[in-house]
Parts: sequence; C-alpha cells; structure tokens
Amino acid sequence: MRCCFLIIAAVSALLLLPRDAAFAQPQPHAAASAEDTTVTIPLGGNAWGDTVWFRLSHPGKLDIAVKTTPTDTPADIGVTLGGLKHTLHLPAHTDRTTNTGHWLIRDTGYQHVIVDINRRGAEGLTPQAIQSLILSGPATAAPMSYVPNNEGNFFYWGRRGPSVHLNYPVPDTTEKVAWFYNEVTVPADQDRVGSYFMADGFSAGYFGMQVNSSAERRILFSVWSPFTTDDPRAIPDSLRIVLIRKGDSVHAGTFGDEGAGGQSYLVYPWIAGNTYRFLLHAEPQADNHTRFTAWFYPPEKGHWLLIACWDRPATHTWLTHLHSFLENFEPEQGDLDRSAYYGNQWIGDSTGHWTPLTRARFTGDNTARKGYRHDYQGGLQGDRFFLHNGGFFDTYTSLDSWFERPAAQQTSPPFNIDDLP
Repeated sequence: MRCCFLIIAAVSALLLLPRDAAFAQPQPHAAASAEDTTVTIPLGGNAWGDTVWFRLSHPGKLDIAVKTTPTDTPADIGVTLGGLKHTLHLPAHTDRTTNTGHWLIRDTGYQHVIVDINRRGAEGLTPQAIQSLILSGPATAAPMSYVPNNEGNFFYWGRRGPSVHLNYPVPDTTEKVAWFYNEVTVPADQDRVGSYFMADGFSAGYFGMQVNSSAERRILFSVWSPFTTDDPRAIPDSLRIVLIRKGDSVHAGTFGDEGAGGQSYLVYPWIAGNTYRFLLHAEPQADNHTRFTAWFYPPEKGHWLLIACWDRPATHTWLTHLHSFLENFEPEQGDLDRSAYYGNQWIGDSTGHWTPLTRARFTGDNTARKGYRHDYQGGLQGDRFFLHNGGFFDTYTSLDSWFERPAAQQTSPPFNIDDLP
C-alpha cells in the first residue's frame, strides 16, 4: 500500500503542478473593438494579497485596466502577468479606470495578475486604492471563471473556494443501514490550515478531521438538531441534541451558523500520509429518538477511540445520504490546494451483514455550480476515490460524474465490533 500511495502521489503531483501561461511582451494599450467583451474582476472576491485570479477559456489579446479610488499622493501601479510587468503612473486624486496595456494569451486556464502599488513619497497604499481589474479583448470570451459580485456573500464563499463531495449510493438490496465505515489519507503537504476532510457524512451530521491552525488538529463529529436555526440558543429543549457519552479528552458542546446542534471534537495531531479509520453507528430508539455514535482509529495508537454518542429527538432513522466531502473554511487559505484519498468504504445493516460501497458520484457546492471557480477535481486513483480543491489548477472534473472502485477482497471491514470502547 505504501508503494502504491507513493506512485499515486507522484502522478498527482505531476498533474497538479502550477503552470505559468506563456505571454507576449506587454504592448501599449490599443482601443478595444466594439465586439470585445468587457469583464470586471472585483478584488474583494478574487484577490489574495497582491494576486488576482481568474480563468480564461480562449487565447488572444487581453487588455487590462485598473479601477482606482482617489489617493492624496501620486502612485506607481505595477501590473504583472506571466512574469512580464507594465507600470503606470497615477497623479494624486485620480478616480478613474486607467488602461495598463495588453497581453497576448497563448495558454488558457487560470491566470494570476500581480498588482503592486507604491505611493510616491510614502510607504504603501491602502487596499481600497484599487477596486477591480477591467478586462477586455478576445481572451475574455465566455466562459470565464471568477466571482463577479458579493450577492449571496460570495466574496466570502468564493474566497473559501469550491467544496466537493463524494456521494455513496446504497445498494437496493440493503435496508436499515446501521454502520458506515470509511478510511481517509491526506497526502503530505496537502494538509492546509482551514481544511476539513469529512469522512462519514449522513443526513443528520458529519464526522471527519480538520486542520484548525498550525498548532492544532481535530477529529470533529457533529449532529444537527431537527429544529431549523443557525442559533443553538433558539432550539427548544425538546429538540436539542443530547450527549449520551463521550471519549476521554473529547470536548462536547453546541455549534451554530451552518445549522445548529451538538458538536464534539478530539484535539489530535493526526499526520499527513497516514491512513485513518472512521466508523459511524445509528440506533433508532423506541421513543422516536435516534442515537448516533462515532469512533476514530489512529494507526499511531493501534486501537479505536470513542468520540461521542449523541441522541437526536424527533428522529427514527437508520443511516441515509452517505457521503464524504472536502472543504476549506478559511477564506485566506482559498488560494492553496488540498486533497485527500477516501477508500475501503463499507456499510453494515441491522443484522450485522456488511457490504462494500464501490460507487461514488462527484458533486460540488454553489461556488462550483455557479462556475465562479473551477479548481476542483474528484474521481478514482488506484483502488481509492479522491477529492481535490483550491489552488487554481486548470484540469477539473465534470460535476455529477460517477466513479467505481474495485470491490474489496475481504467480506467485512478490518475491525471487530467487540473491540469498540
């Protein structure tokens, strides 16, 4: 498996290496023709520091202008594309759209423009000095990928980047799914801060591992309340998620903002390159409640750890809508890529019969569906599914594509229920 993983990682690295487009020397600006498309790229949803990203589908001439706000002193604005820079000089109190020149795009896909600003006679310039880039010319013909405005708070969602999912259909012959088992491997250097590698998703919650900061990582298990709200304090007592038990050192409380309910997490220094096991159990109760329990297996310890058991009221269900996902929850990290492998999926029914899940449908969130960003991939590598997002790579996977992995050789997943704490 280690050899297979290294080969897969090497192939992935070759596919995902950053690519700088080839450009002609920037030329003095020429007036755009009436047929040219004009596109406004607001920095609020498309810039990280001094770098602005957008995706082109057509080669040809690209004109770049900058829309500025007034400044008290003169400023020099440098615009760099493909390693070639053009500088324009703005007098004080300039409030206009100013052309910088044009470039010839030869390689399509994601482009990044570096904008550096120096105020003559002073250090730096406020970010508000440039509001947007104005693009025109044949290279801007549709389709393009960028965040066009902040409707729906998409400056936030677009800078987080597209979230991607693997949806696992349950065979028609399986009823009353009580168990869901999955394995997750994050390649080295893909464990970016702000990443959530969610392994066991279901209709009432989610279970996976996060990178919360450079110093902290978590194993997170959350269950939504059946009461629809983003404020956990608004949930009636009769519809609150109740903690039944939890593992040692596991924090348990509430969460909100994206629905609300019960949240549990274990601070654990999981390691990129290692494979971690996730197990979820559903147990409907006679009083129209259902208990959901999550266990985590770190190979460094060699045994299962209980995360938590939560009781969900007004719910009598087995596990449904099984899925995994990959997201970035830190907008400042949205220009970096992250990926993970998801393998050896199994479900167990209420009688103890186990079935491998071998098919997955690849989907994306609204950032992907709207075409605001196209840096997303999913599919099959070897005997595992994978997800990849962020970083503005060029090759993307069509949403709603189906993939099928080889069936497992064993007749049940590699654990014994009697060993669970």
